[in-house]
Amino acid sequence: MTDNPFRELPSVTDLSRALWEISSEVSPRTLTTFAQQHLADVRRDVERGAILSREEIVQRATMALRDMSRPRLEPIINATGVIIHTNLGRAPVSHAAAVAMSAAASGFVSLELEPDTNRRGGRMREISTLMRLLTGAESTLVVNNNAAAVLLMLTALASGKSVVVSRGEAVEIGGGFRIPDVMTQSGSSLVEVGTTNRTYARDYEAAITEETAGLLKVHASNFTIEGFTASASIEELAEVCRRRGVPLLEDLGSGALVDTSRFGLMKEPTIGERIASGADLITASGDKLLGGPQAGLIAGRADLVERISKHPLARAVRADKTCLAGLAATLRHYAAGNELEQIPVLRMISTPISDLTDRAGNLRSTLHGSSDIEITPAQSTIGGGSLPGQTLASVAISLSSTAESVDMLARRLRMGNPRIFGRIEHERLILDLRTVLPEDDVLLAQALSEAINA
Repeated sequence: MTDNPFRELPSVTDLSRALWEISSEVSPRTLTTFAQQHLADVRRDVERGAILSREEIVQRATMALRDMSRPRLEPIINATGVIIHTNLGRAPVSHAAAVAMSAAASGFVSLELEPDTNRRGGRMREISTLMRLLTGAESTLVVNNNAAAVLLMLTALASGKSVVVSRGEAVEIGGGFRIPDVMTQSGSSLVEVGTTNRTYARDYEAAITEETAGLLKVHASNFTIEGFTASASIEELAEVCRRRGVPLLEDLGSGALVDTSRFGLMKEPTIGERIASGADLITASGDKLLGGPQAGLIAGRADLVERISKHPLARAVRADKTCLAGLAATLRHYAAGNELEQIPVLRMISTPISDLTDRAGNLRSTLHGSSDIEITPAQSTIGGGSLPGQTLASVAISLSSTAESVDMLARRLRMGNPRIFGRIEHERLILDLRTVLPEDDVLLAQALSEAINA
């Protein structure tokens, strides 16, 4: 190491030559640009006081190039026990939905041309038809996520007017998505009624004026309030809205189409139930309990959906062809009555504990090495802001290593092929099988064996 750390920096040519053997994924021109950019980053580090040898510089560049050459969004195995894991991409779609999305992405589709007339139209027709069949919604508009759906709905229907919301529902749902801020952005004004823990239908009705664009009910998707509480039912609010001539809007969040109480969970209101109870418009996510691709659904009265669809913001947030194809394929599972067998999120939720126990035993029998491996009971969560506080009994593979820390073992699994994400509890790595699809058990076993015996 010299007194001048900048002398340790290799030239662009030397660094490119050192990286050439692992550069099969990039062209010579790209490799040169990569070397230039990496050396620029190193120079900034040296200016801040870092001391790096030539070998360390090349090693860092090698690791960075390998990381760049490996797709970040490659499939992974989710063994965290969180079924709808936002950081891992929320709901995986069914095989049929994935095929439909791939086919739509790789070719032309009749997105806005009607095959029989060769005229423009029909972008939402398939989704609206399926949603009407499954939920009773007269019409449906699909945008890129539920946050966009709420913003678009309020902007199109309530800009320059007021919207009445319970004080207990003026919430922050996640990622800084705050109902008061969204309403401000939409150009509408928030009128809070009731208290944090108790709001009645009469509170909403007393707040309605000529400037009221509607009543908004917000589903508390990621928290619960217990104890001395009261809230107005959809039926009560629907009666108020009919009497006063304003629409009833609801941000339902999770987008459930099945009764979750069937699986021993708290009942999550479904889109169909809310529409039948009198809600004029429902907004919901496509990639939570519905089990489809990322999407925001606005479903309900045809006249309101039509009005929203004509707002300029609708084009800015509309869903693309791959989303619509995947969502339609997902809804067809519900129409066919095979959603529990085909949609991964519902497969995970509905899997019997006996099946998980059998799979854990089979997996354990294939593993040998320096790690301590046990089969343990676990608790899975729904995640994605759905059914907060609710858990499902599960079965996990529990590991600890005699050769290294559990953090290093977990990291090696995360960096493996395929990548495996679990959770650490009481100095043991927990791999919860409820969030691992049975068809991935062989891959999980192989990756575990490699990590344990590395």
